Amino acid sequence: MNEEQRNPDVILRKLEEEERQKYRGKLKIFFGYAAGVGKTYAMLEAAHVAKEAGTDVVAGYIEPHTRPETMMRVDGLEVLPPLQMNYRNIELKEFDLDGALIRKPQLVLVDELAHTNGEGCRHLKRYQDIEEVLKSGIDVYTTVNVQHIESLNDVVASLTGVVVKERIPDFVFDGASQVELVDLEPVELLERLKLGKIYKEKQAGRAMQNFFTEDNLIALREVALRRMADRVNLIQEKLSTAEHLLICLSPSPSNEKVIRRAARMAKAFHGKFTAFFVETSAFSDFSKEDMERLRCHTRLAEQLGAKTVTSYGDDIVEQIAEYAKAAKVTKVVLGRTYTKRSRFGVMESFSEKLTKLAPQIEIFVIPDCYEKEYVNKRKKKWKYETNYILKDILVSCVVLGASTAISYLFAYWGFSEANLIMVYLLGVMVTSLFTKHRLCSTLASVLSVLVFNYCFTEPIKTFSVYDPGYIATFVIMFIMAFVSTTLMQKIKQHAKQAVMKSYRTEILLETSQKFQKAADGEAIAAYTAQQLSELLEKNILFYFGNPDTHPEPIEWRSVQEREMTPYDQAELGVASWVYKNNKHAGFSTSTLPGVKYLYLAVRSGEKVFGVVGIDMKGKPMQTFEQGLMGAILNECALALEKEMLIKERKESAIQLQKEQLRANLLRSISHDLRTPLTSISGNAGVLISNGDEINELKKQQLYVDIYEDAMWLINLVENLLSVTRIENGTMALSLQGELVDEVITEALGHLRKKKEDHEIVVHQENDLFMAKMDTKLIIQVFINLIDNAIKYTPPGTTIQIRTKKRKDMIVIEVIDNGQGIKDEEKTKLFDMFFTMGQSVADGRRGMGLGLALCKSIIEAHGGEISVHDNKPRGTIFRFTLKAEEVHLDEG
Repeated sequence: MNEEQRNPDVILRKLEEEERQKYRGKLKIFFGYAAGVGKTYAMLEAAHVAKEAGTDVVAGYIEPHTRPETMMRVDGLEVLPPLQMNYRNIELKEFDLDGALIRKPQLVLVDELAHTNGEGCRHLKRYQDIEEVLKSGIDVYTTVNVQHIESLNDVVASLTGVVVKERIPDFVFDGASQVELVDLEPVELLERLKLGKIYKEKQAGRAMQNFFTEDNLIALREVALRRMADRVNLIQEKLSTAEHLLICLSPSPSNEKVIRRAARMAKAFHGKFTAFFVETSAFSDFSKEDMERLRCHTRLAEQLGAKTVTSYGDDIVEQIAEYAKAAKVTKVVLGRTYTKRSRFGVMESFSEKLTKLAPQIEIFVIPDCYEKEYVNKRKKKWKYETNYILKDILVSCVVLGASTAISYLFAYWGFSEANLIMVYLLGVMVTSLFTKHRLCSTLASVLSVLVFNYCFTEPIKTFSVYDPGYIATFVIMFIMAFVSTTLMQKIKQHAKQAVMKSYRTEILLETSQKFQKAADGEAIAAYTAQQLSELLEKNILFYFGNPDTHPEPIEWRSVQEREMTPYDQAELGVASWVYKNNKHAGFSTSTLPGVKYLYLAVRSGEKVFGVVGIDMKGKPMQTFEQGLMGAILNECALALEKEMLIKERKESAIQLQKEQLRANLLRSISHDLRTPLTSISGNAGVLISNGDEINELKKQQLYVDIYEDAMWLINLVENLLSVTRIENGTMALSLQGELVDEVITEALGHLRKKKEDHEIVVHQENDLFMAKMDTKLIIQVFINLIDNAIKYTPPGTTIQIRTKKRKDMIVIEVIDNGQGIKDEEKTKLFDMFFTMGQSVADGRRGMGLGLALCKSIIEAHGGEISVHDNKPRGTIFRFTLKAEEVHLDEG
């Protein structure tokens, strides 16, 4: 068993994936190598078999072929009405996605998997419609040809000469639950074409001359059979981590071919696939066409299963080699680069340099038919940058003029020629610092030598020299100027890259720190919107939770983009769709691209916490920004997941505490009610059965025992009711000024016989102490404290009640001279259900509610309760109440 099979995280992910698959529809693809082999017919046949087996089948969309045999098989199936759309005065019919989701059959038939939807549909491609149908739990039958698979596009183009524009990502094909190959001999297919069973006569003739040649069909059939074999082999991913392929992303038109070839190799080797892009200092000079092409190539690589990685540096080969070593890359796939010759031989090619830096890596070079044309085009690009060059030339001229003026001044003061040379060298470095094009720095080096020769060497104002030593001076001066220029340019580039890396690190670090300070999920969402706004310089919306239930987003306006694009019901609908489907949508995507915002799901696995909307203002996003944005959203998702787990843990703890409280309460009640109820029922039974035989004195004793047990139960029930009110937060205080002496007297009256075996003494500094209290609750406190003192002190002892005033508080103490309380028990004494281990005379220790209730009541009054030792023996319970002024009537 390998490490991956033993890894619990991997096992958990597999179990979660299996659980998700239970509720997901199954996709079956009828696969062929060309139109007319019978894919749609086979799909309809299978649908009829499923219907006869009792499956609810609906024909969602069947391409309206001119093939009578095929269309006849639609009869007997329920047909979903197509979505009719008008595009440039042409009536289009498309698959009605919402109609299928509302109808929700068990199985839906959708022809032409690679079809591109008409403008106005939710998704750009039909396979995205089918993905949404599958996610809702509906099974799908569909059809596709081999030339529509993305990774085989260039293979098909090289075989047939036709570039197919409608394509599906490989993961759609490989992720199907079942693929059925519909095969037909090429000769038989051509015969069907001649008979007009596939296309009309005129159309068939053109097809046989172009695409439908016997050689093409044989080649396509072979590719289809190989692709089916590859799909079967994908199930056995035993070497999933043995190979790691890397390709380099670039704006070159041929990069698509390299990506597809590498994707096929990754599948063949069952290995990892990484698309690597090195962002150099020249990245900002890319044209719009180059940027758009680079974005397309990045999307293509991701569709084909690649993980995209961005690095920063000017030495592309070195960056690739370093990453390859760190990521354990085994194979690198490159496009062929055309190396120019020099007078001293051929310069090292890209692959040769990479071989030197990473000799252990296998390098595959793909033929590049567009590269030469693309390189030549980029060489000519400088002609169109006149504005930038003119600006740099102007700067160079000004610096050169200033250097000459300073040199004239130094010559006038009698400085040596060495000092003048240093002035010109300084001017070259300043030119390198403030100009963008290296050509200007190089020209500045040459012109500095020429101007120095013309103005300051004999004969002056000529380019000739008398002293041959000046030639060496000029050469050394030029070399020094050129080297200084080169070093200055490199320093500028490294500084720019360092700033970019520092900026990225700072953004991520600041984001992490803000998330740690966030008080709740909404604060995390607000910080995320703020950080994204600062990074992208765009306005941000953050829908925290489901946009349907929380339609008001958190807005964060960028300093650069104060004006926020209005978001209407259509924008809200896209945000809701993103939340429900856990996918990106909106501007610059293939799902609902007509809106103005780009919507991204903030997710961790299958759990979606919210949706971020980015006000794109019609401008696509840079690669560097996309990487940072993804990192921030991942950080946000992790923070929200942590917040959710903490909240769930707190709720679980509260629930557990309530369950424990309920269990303790029931256990205590069952124990403590049994004794008094047994006593009451026993004494009552004796009176009922033997009442006439018992003398009056004995009867009176039985009555007193029944009464005392009943009063004990009443007191217990009062405590239980008070505890319930406190736990529910429904205990309302009725505060008013009361004389403490009267409250104590009433409390002692409730104790009756219990106090007969003890002497209770009341000491008051003043009989007119008045406190603000709820009389009924404070009487209960006195009863509990005195009853507790009676139970835990032997008969014949004295219990004291003292009252005194300290500032604006009345201090009341209940003092006994019993055995006292241990220090370790004092900390738990006021906890609910805590009872001390001492035995009591009547065998009932109580449920441990009395003192806990006393603490709750006193604290609700704004006072404090505590326990202390009574010297030399016993315990003091002390509590405080707010004093109330006594107003005496003057008479």
